[in-house]
Amino acid sequence: MNVIDLTHTIKEKMPVFPGTNPPKLIPTSSYENDGFKETLLQIYTHTGTHMDPPAHIFADKMTLDQFPVSQFIGKALVIDCRNLKEGEEISMSCIRKYGKKAEQADFLLFHLGWDKRWGTDDYFGDYPCLDETVLDYIISGNYKGIGFDVIGLDPVNDVNLIRHKKLFENSQIVNIENLKNLELCGSDLFWFSCFPLKLENCDGSPVRAVAWFE
Repeated sequence: MNVIDLTHTIKEKMPVFPGTNPPKLIPTSSYENDGFKETLLQIYTHTGTHMDPPAHIFADKMTLDQFPVSQFIGKALVIDCRNLKEGEEISMSCIRKYGKKAEQADFLLFHLGWDKRWGTDDYFGDYPCLDETVLDYIISGNYKGIGFDVIGLDPVNDVNLIRHKKLFENSQIVNIENLKNLELCGSDLFWFSCFPLKLENCDGSPVRAVAWFE
């Protein structure tokens, strides 16, 4: 079995969404003093490779802990969008080239190649985002989730979160941001999992996103 980690490591000095603080890993016990190591973790729920549920935007929508655990595992397909320039939109032409495979997937993972900019100011640049036709296609489909190797479903400076609102108002789906290594997944369907922490009334959570091939 070939397993690929699609997750950025959580650490104190890491990229975070503008306006939030990076995580803190505070030692509370040590091998020398206590015979074991333990760490207090202070972290925003939307840090690193993480997942949004509809409750991230709407108070009356589903939280992550309300989804069945089956929501977080299934067949995925990487949609290669690396040919797009900064500021361009992801259109249906990116999806159509995969034919029926796009309809058979539980997760569509959009590969912009932006993870190579992780840790630089360029990561917060004008990355391509879904156009309205693709959003409508996803909403009308039977997908468990979508994912990206950029920091947001919306442009980083869109305070109105237009795409988040449209997606979550009209579908019970999860959105995964800050993926990595999508170029290693090929152009066929593969197994994918992205399990969040099971936090009460959860508006988001870091995930360990993994691809595997039998």
